[in-house]
Amino acid sequence: MPTAKESKDISRRNFMKVAMGGAGLVTANEILRPDLLASTGKSVNTTMIGVPFAARERVRLGIIGVGGRGTSLLQDLLAIENVEVKAICDLLAEKVARAQKAVTDAGQPQPRGFSKGEWDFKNLTQLELDIVYIATPWDWHVPMAVSAMKNGKHAAVEVPACTTLQECWDLVDTSEATRKHCVILENCCYGSNEMMVLGMVRDGLFGEITHGEAAYLHDLRSILTSSEGEGLWRRSPHMKRNGNLYPTHGLGPVAHYMDIHRGDRFDYMVSASSCEASLSAYVKAKFPEGDSKRSEKYICGDMNTSIIKTQKGRTILLQHDVVNPRPYSRLNSILGTKGAFADYPPRVFVDGPKQEDWQTVGAFRDKYEHPLWKTTGDLARKMGGHGGMDYIMNYRLMDCLKRGLVPDIDVYDAAAWSAPTPLSETSVAQTGAPQKFPDFTRGKWNVRSDSAPFALQT
Repeated sequence: MPTAKESKDISRRNFMKVAMGGAGLVTANEILRPDLLASTGKSVNTTMIGVPFAARERVRLGIIGVGGRGTSLLQDLLAIENVEVKAICDLLAEKVARAQKAVTDAGQPQPRGFSKGEWDFKNLTQLELDIVYIATPWDWHVPMAVSAMKNGKHAAVEVPACTTLQECWDLVDTSEATRKHCVILENCCYGSNEMMVLGMVRDGLFGEITHGEAAYLHDLRSILTSSEGEGLWRRSPHMKRNGNLYPTHGLGPVAHYMDIHRGDRFDYMVSASSCEASLSAYVKAKFPEGDSKRSEKYICGDMNTSIIKTQKGRTILLQHDVVNPRPYSRLNSILGTKGAFADYPPRVFVDGPKQEDWQTVGAFRDKYEHPLWKTTGDLARKMGGHGGMDYIMNYRLMDCLKRGLVPDIDVYDAAAWSAPTPLSETSVAQTGAPQKFPDFTRGKWNVRSDSAPFALQT
């Protein structure tokens, strides 16, 4: 959404600065502010856990940011029945016009357009809408989501939802105070394998779950150094931060396998980063002398590896690497007392006297493929977004809004899944010192009222 110059200026909120030194656990709530629980002026008993949407026949929505990702989301939403795209916002007027044409080509009235400066999104959030989609650079996610919720709209935020602990709490506080949901658009939770494995876990196929593995291992060097699109802003964090910059794609599905905020929660994490080498080497090899990129100094280690411990004693391996040449993987693994699932390639192991090797996931698909993929999978794959998971995610969210269901993913998930970025940064800086996760649920992670969460409601 911002231009190259604007992207340097938009990070107006300072990153969380944590005192260095000491080997003990750092309590994130205390780092933030002592008056945290009273920050909204609401009772600490207020929660958005288990709160359903108000049912409606049609969903009226606005989209902020219609670059590559926003355009893809728009195409999915236009293919869903009883969804009206009422407003479009982007810094570039030509992108707004292109998105408006896509809406009218789909047979809907032309949506209102907003492109008069970086804060024009505030005018969009004041319209009569039900939900606002936010597909912008990371630094804008929180102010845009907060504006939407304070103006009476639900917010659907691209990943990561936030990049500092302060921002995590800003989303939680605002959602609780306004009684509006803030949903993180974590499409990987809606993949065919991920939803099927969740069913296996809940059926007890793997026994008692003890360990999971999650990652984002994706060679993004050409995207990071591009002179357009995400290249205008996504390289900047590699010059400012050293940790896991993008944790949610791998972590979200594993959090669901482990019933995080549904009987367990993240307790603390430790983190270490390798040296930085690949992005610097790529820039030197691809760009000539005199190119401004060659003078940039990257501090983010090529590979960040973290271990998360949960309240129930489970562990999660969490990794981030977007600069080394390698095949794509999110690891997506879960291990229990009776067996295991491991992805890339997907395979299942079930304990037994005759079982000595992995089985193909296809052997389990007839029993465990999720109903949404059985009924909607063909259309989802035709739409094409990340193998169909994008459409399933958007279809499901719109269905929850229309039927008045509890969302599969709430603001507490958005905060906890995004928190590894600042926590890993602090742990790396403190030579691997453990970092406590804030309890964003304020003690309610073990007392959910919705008995059938995440894509299992009917």
